[in-house]
Amino acid sequence: MSDIERIKENPSNVLHQQPDLIKVLLIEDNPGDARLVQEMLVDVGANKFSLAHVGLISEGLALLMKEGYDVIMLDLSLPDGYGLDTVRQVCAVASHLPVVILTGLDDETIAIRAVQEGAQDYLVKGQMDSNLLARAIRYAIERKRVGEEKAALEEQLRQSQKIEAIGQLAGGVAHEFNNILTVIKGYSELSLCEIKDDSPLKMNIEEIHKASQMAADITGQLLAFTRRQILEMRVLDLNSIINDFKNMLKWVIGENIKLVTILASDVGRVKVDRGQIGQALVNLVVNARDAMPLRGKIVIETVNAELDEGYARFQMGIKPGRYVILSVSDTGTGMSPEVRERIFEPFFTTKEIGKGTGLGLSVVYGIVKQCAGSIWVYSELGQGTTFKIYLPRVDEVVENLDSSHHLHNKLLRGRENILLVEDEESVRVFIRSVLQSYGYTVLEAAHGDEALRAAYQNEGRKIHLLLTDVMMPGMNGLELAESLVHCRPEIKVLYMSGYTDAAIIHNDIAEPGIPFLQKPFSPDALARKVREVLER
Repeated sequence: MSDIERIKENPSNVLHQQPDLIKVLLIEDNPGDARLVQEMLVDVGANKFSLAHVGLISEGLALLMKEGYDVIMLDLSLPDGYGLDTVRQVCAVASHLPVVILTGLDDETIAIRAVQEGAQDYLVKGQMDSNLLARAIRYAIERKRVGEEKAALEEQLRQSQKIEAIGQLAGGVAHEFNNILTVIKGYSELSLCEIKDDSPLKMNIEEIHKASQMAADITGQLLAFTRRQILEMRVLDLNSIINDFKNMLKWVIGENIKLVTILASDVGRVKVDRGQIGQALVNLVVNARDAMPLRGKIVIETVNAELDEGYARFQMGIKPGRYVILSVSDTGTGMSPEVRERIFEPFFTTKEIGKGTGLGLSVVYGIVKQCAGSIWVYSELGQGTTFKIYLPRVDEVVENLDSSHHLHNKLLRGRENILLVEDEESVRVFIRSVLQSYGYTVLEAAHGDEALRAAYQNEGRKIHLLLTDVMMPGMNGLELAESLVHCRPEIKVLYMSGYTDAAIIHNDIAEPGIPFLQKPFSPDALARKVREVLER
């Protein structure tokens, strides 16, 4: 494990701390200069520094392979290296260690270039004293730590920006696909309701419907990754969710893999979508199973944690505070750094063709982020993998799951007037035909301005429901609803969309109680939702 990885693993143990005894490796061929450095370090405090001295770069690199050091002091003029070549040789092998250059006055320009190429500081022989030497060593260690910390955060930022860019593309594709799938899935269901069982076309339509459902599932996974799906957020006990899914997880992993749960009895409450967190857990366990083709062990653990400023410095996007940590560990094959960097990208997979979509972990990433959490992964080849999900802890009381707001055994037909606003003509025609088949009178519009004109032209007619797409050119569904409710306060509103854009989140459409219909939807789901909203 590298120093950077150790810091990420236990950042609070190392931040701004230097070892009580700093181990110095001095590569210097001049015995007099080496003796002077030794005397200066003893003068500062024999119990503060320990010094190992070699006269050649090769000897120093060999010693580094055997023992650990905190800092390297390097002369620029050696029998097996001169000038910048000495720095390059050492940094190529010991890039994780800070380097302090020792140079003569004539070589100060080269020493400055050495700092630019990776060394942390330089000292001019004949111009240093004990305090300056000690201070340079300590400053070099700190500069190295800060540089590594900055590089780690920059890499996290690059990965975050890459995933965000992929997410925007995936979200746009999913949105367009869901409009198309609404039509394909909807008309296939209508056809299946009307076609006779002995028709030779029935099997064809059933296959079309099955394929549309599979496509809808994939776009749903894309929306989970892009954090543009509607979640039913509730205050829940994470342990209860794990226990509810435990039997299914055992069935998923099979008999050759042992499943162990270590659940903290005092684990805090979290505000999440139960189904989505369950899906994330299943995806992580399936990923762990696939990394252990013969046998192994999966450990699911929950624990409370207080993350301080020091830890947050090393984790992009995470804030200090109280969290519940859900971790899933396996004893599988592990991942290389190259695979680990791309593990949350959609459609990236190391499995054989046909063995997976490459969406499992990207879905987990999206679900966690949409629950205001963070996810972290540590893995080494041959050493297994650990995923840790950090979910903010809340103090509210656990909510009971109540599905009483759903309609049961009620007639879905109605005679109300509905204003339908949808910019995609094929989707609008499909929805209109479904609503009319259930007895509703439909006024339709392709955009917000046209909808306002329709409402104005039908001033004497009561409009019971506005059914509007959210994302439309010009005036969006949110703005349209606000305008209509202002002049027709009795009108009820039902939103629909192929994905939940930032506009929805910011206007609280994703909050419980706000009527929303996710595309693609079936004719029956549309009728039930319309009836549910009208009867509120």
